[in-house]
Amino acid sequence: MAFSFFGGVHPKENKHYSENQRIQVYPEPDILVIPMSQHIGAPCKPLVKKGDLVTKGQKIGDNQGLCVPVHASVSGKVKSVEMKAHTSGVNVMSVVIENDHLGTVCEDCKPRTQEEVDALTPEELIAIIREGGVVGMGGATFPTHVKLSGGIGKVDTIIVNAGECEPYITSDDRICREMPEQLISGLQIIMKIFGLKEAHIGIEDNKPEAARQLRRAAVQTGIVVDVLPAKYPQGAEKQLIYAITGREVPSGGLPAAVGCAVFNAATCKAIHDVVYTGMPLISRVVTISGDIVLGPKNLLVPIGTSFNDLMDAVGMSENPYKVLSGGPMMGAAQYDLSVPTIKGVNAITFLGRKNCYVVEDSRCLRCGKCIDACPMKLMPVLMYKALQSGDVEQIKDSNLMDCIECGCCAYTCPASVPLVLGFRSGKQILRNAAANK
Repeated sequence: MAFSFFGGVHPKENKHYSENQRIQVYPEPDILVIPMSQHIGAPCKPLVKKGDLVTKGQKIGDNQGLCVPVHASVSGKVKSVEMKAHTSGVNVMSVVIENDHLGTVCEDCKPRTQEEVDALTPEELIAIIREGGVVGMGGATFPTHVKLSGGIGKVDTIIVNAGECEPYITSDDRICREMPEQLISGLQIIMKIFGLKEAHIGIEDNKPEAARQLRRAAVQTGIVVDVLPAKYPQGAEKQLIYAITGREVPSGGLPAAVGCAVFNAATCKAIHDVVYTGMPLISRVVTISGDIVLGPKNLLVPIGTSFNDLMDAVGMSENPYKVLSGGPMMGAAQYDLSVPTIKGVNAITFLGRKNCYVVEDSRCLRCGKCIDACPMKLMPVLMYKALQSGDVEQIKDSNLMDCIECGCCAYTCPASVPLVLGFRSGKQILRNAAANK
């Protein structure tokens, strides 16, 4: 039974641009920039220096604590180790590799047979996933091995997020259509780690072919494909849990608090690749789309490929007004297109001038549309008022930290108030206040 979560919106999907574009392998560029920060947690420390020779799949960065390693996506020579632009908007330590185009694979990257995989314990599988650099690939980039190890004994329901409700993005849709066996295989590894015989895949009803392929691949596996009504943000973790199970994650809580663990479709496919092929996470499927893109594509892109290179691969009908890492609802606007594709980039969206909705002096009309749209049942109008007051306690009391930054409030706002931008700034104010206590 599917439950309908509160609020949400129905933006124009615009998936027709790329949904029928099969995944193409993007040629390895001459220069790749591999950031040491591609996950939530401590940045990696570089393990190589200028002049070193590296092989494809070689670990080039790692650290202790909440961290996963990063790897070379090509073989070649380290051109430099320096601060470079990042999709987050700040410069981060990065390893710049000059590709030798030989494709020399690291000797540690060895495939495993089915018998070898079957013999692995949950602890060994988690260690392999960690060493493979797997993170949440829907954009959150939380280290997958931490989610797995922390959920053992607590999780009774596994959910794969194949909803992909964000406009323009079709990378997960294509993975489900073209690689359903690998996705199901990765999910079965997760099931083995948690010791569960059943799991769910949540997908919206606007992806019938993907749902059909997943059901075909999931026969006699204990995996149920739940087709849900299309509504944004159906793919948000807490909303997906409610839609499939009817359970509500408490304020400030994690999915494990209600016995659930959610994994992105691309993450499941990456788990399969790391465990079976032995190759770490060094590439990912990226949707290159937008209303000014001449040839939208779904590309299998080496980590470290610049946005500039990918823009050249599709062509533009006009100079972009805005370039987003992600989609138009939750994507982060980029000011420098030399930034590299990283593990959490599932799409690059190029938008033209007609998407300019900036209002010089936007003021709240107190119409309440944002309240009706908020899937977290928050009061965006009061949250924004608290931000304008500048009072830390008032901001905290507005439950700002429960905001998932989905953009439903900003989408419905007739005054074009920059609500999400304000909420992101407000969260940083609260973090800074907590750190200074």
